[in-house]
Amino acid sequence: MKYKTLALSALALAASSVAVAQASGPQLTLYGIVDANVQLLDGASRQTRVQSGGLSGSRLGLRGSEDLGGGLKAFFTLESGINLDDGTYGQNAFWGRQAFVGLGTPYGKVSLGRQYSSIYTLTSDFSQFSNVGTGASTAVIGGFGGYEPVRGGNGSATGNGGPARVNNSVKLESVNYGGFSAGALWGMGEVAGNTDGNRIADVYGRYTGHGLDAMLSVVDDKADALGQNLRTISAAAAYDWGNYRFNGGVMQVDDRSAADRDGKGYWLGASYRLGQHLFKGQYVESKNDGALADGKTQAFGVGYQYDLSKRTALYSSVTRFKNEGVGYASRAAGTIPVGLTDANNRNLTEVVAGIRHSF
Repeated sequence: MKYKTLALSALALAASSVAVAQASGPQLTLYGIVDANVQLLDGASRQTRVQSGGLSGSRLGLRGSEDLGGGLKAFFTLESGINLDDGTYGQNAFWGRQAFVGLGTPYGKVSLGRQYSSIYTLTSDFSQFSNVGTGASTAVIGGFGGYEPVRGGNGSATGNGGPARVNNSVKLESVNYGGFSAGALWGMGEVAGNTDGNRIADVYGRYTGHGLDAMLSVVDDKADALGQNLRTISAAAAYDWGNYRFNGGVMQVDDRSAADRDGKGYWLGASYRLGQHLFKGQYVESKNDGALADGKTQAFGVGYQYDLSKRTALYSSVTRFKNEGVGYASRAAGTIPVGLTDANNRNLTEVVAGIRHSF
């Protein structure tokens, strides 16, 4: 009986040791967001369609880390965008949202791969409608001769997403010191014989504390072969006061090439939370400010969100887009179908109702 008791105790100790080893070993998380909505667009004509990503971009991701000891930690993220309305992947690449690996230290972290620039973070964290393709979103800002600092993908030095997401990039980020943190990113153009000729350089700082959250960002997007040299300076802040949140930001694009595709934009918003209910509103303006034809877009939207649980929410919004200027293309937060606006009626009203679930 004594031997049997000892054997059982040894098995229990071994099982306990395995559990501890698993708890402190490599960690892997599968996560995602599925978000779809019905959208009504009313301009020179009317169209109803199902769209993906009204509150957040739909995605499927893998996130992992391993404690290496001595304050060191290895980590990675692989994240694929999903167009939920037709099942295709987004961002023109399978791991198009993010794909990077890195090492964390007691002083900060370094990571390599395809990563968010500070423009993406700033226009997402400090906007009531994030930088998605619906509502009075920060994605309205852009269209400066085809240059899209928030949406990315058009005319960037890196292509395929930059400057919002940057390929071939190395990112350094500090730890938080009394509410302050800073970072820098370098996106390599990988042009033989011209290291500086096709690249994105990004520096940023952020402060969070006492209800205030503020961020400053400077991004240089340069492509010699395209004659492109643009600098985007952005600043944004948000303040939480009880159930209220107030936010605002400004973005200035300075095109230092002969094309002179300067542009600017700003946004102001506020929200109020009452239990499971969230009410919000935001105004966004985007304006050409260089040699291009004069024009601007103004967007004002109001939204309502009802949280069914911590992971599932119903949402709706109504937004009015006013487009002005001779020769200025109509803009909204997302792509406008051909024929929905014309020279006599460039304005647009958008109504959205959708559901988001995260896991």
